[in-house]
Amino acid sequence: MGTRNGFPTPPAMGSGGESPPAPDAIKMTAQRPLGAIHAAALVVASMVGTGIFTTTGVLLMSLSSPAVVLAAWAISGVLALCGAAVYAELGAMMPRVGGEYVYVSRAFGPVAGFMSGWVALIVGFAAPTAGGAIGFASYVNAVVPSLPPKAVAIALIVAVTALHMTDVRLGGRVQAGLAGLVVAVIVVFVVAAVASGRLSGANLAATVPAAASAPARGAGALAAAGAFAIALVQVSYAYSGWNGAAYVAGEVRDPVRALPRALVLGTGLVTVLYLALNVVYLCAVPPGALAGQINVGHIAAGALFGARGADVVSSLIALTNAGFVSAMLMSGPRVAVAMGEDGAFFRALGRSNARGAPTRAVGLQGALAIVAVLTAKYDQLLVYVGFTLTLNAAAAVLAAFVLRRREPADRPHSALGWPYSGVLFVALAAFMIVLAVRERPWESAAALATLIAGGGAYAAWHRRHSRT
Repeated sequence: MGTRNGFPTPPAMGSGGESPPAPDAIKMTAQRPLGAIHAAALVVASMVGTGIFTTTGVLLMSLSSPAVVLAAWAISGVLALCGAAVYAELGAMMPRVGGEYVYVSRAFGPVAGFMSGWVALIVGFAAPTAGGAIGFASYVNAVVPSLPPKAVAIALIVAVTALHMTDVRLGGRVQAGLAGLVVAVIVVFVVAAVASGRLSGANLAATVPAAASAPARGAGALAAAGAFAIALVQVSYAYSGWNGAAYVAGEVRDPVRALPRALVLGTGLVTVLYLALNVVYLCAVPPGALAGQINVGHIAAGALFGARGADVVSSLIALTNAGFVSAMLMSGPRVAVAMGEDGAFFRALGRSNARGAPTRAVGLQGALAIVAVLTAKYDQLLVYVGFTLTLNAAAAVLAAFVLRRREPADRPHSALGWPYSGVLFVALAAFMIVLAVRERPWESAAALATLIAGGGAYAAWHRRHSRT
């Protein structure tokens, strides 16, 4: 592997047209502690967090119609499945830790790769980790109002950070257990809701009263398209994590087989669970009762099972949010690890302890998440994170097109539905990004500022690297 501007470049093509494996991929062959079940559990737990239990109330404020809200959840599920299919190909082709940072670096060079890794590090994991902790604290507060939410959120981050700084295998086992709990909680909740006989299709057909909804930004088809695009951006926050297994590819045994299964099947399962949960929410109470509310799971459970049942459900939802925080602190630090190994960031971040845990990278993400808890506003967080991560994922999918043209050798795994899966993902992402800039200029500007800061960090690091 050579260097370009002081940073590692993609491997050179061999005489047979195939790229030789990266050195760290060879190094990790005998050090892959995670199996396919762990990878799939990471996808599920990375996706099912705060978003599914909070976002529907926000959507009803702008879309008004439960049917349109369901459509937003369904389309975002298709978007996530298309992305998972493409990432399965990229992950099997480049079985390293790091996710988008690895793919974008190979396709577009070290500057683009650094900025992609920067976005993943700052926005893709630290902010959602904070959001998951805030969701955990809000549901705990619904059951035990005397506990201060911010202190609870920070305590959770500290505890989970300590776990993942200790041992990769232990963290993987805990993650698998939490993912199983997440699926069980949702399935039991949906089945119990149906069995209660209190779900009403009339609620699904109703609309939010005009007085309860947010004021419209203009009228006509463009305004409606803009509102729907923002809804997709907000829902994409709930679906973020569909690429979770890609970040730990370098630690997964037999990644060519395990990664596609984990990414596609995990994402498909969560999409079905999300749609079922939203049907329960929207049929449990009139849409006006959910519009603008954050704890939609608590409200729906109260209508279906009474106050005591709502407390039980809120406690279980809090545990699922703890699983989400754990997933973020397991997969996210691997971006910093890959950047550290390549010398694109502090090399100390690429080092692991005797049990395989990247202690410094995990500690960094935990610290950033605590800062976000102390400063974040939830409604703006949804759009900011959703917008930025959609942009980053679109860059990775575009990388797949570039690499197929530039490196046409046979791949260990081919993306399901290619090229339609890639084209559909890019088209939907472009629709969301363009209209989000029009509808939410401040959040879009914040995302742009994050990218500019990444460019500045790269330039500063490059100057420091060049001097040494």
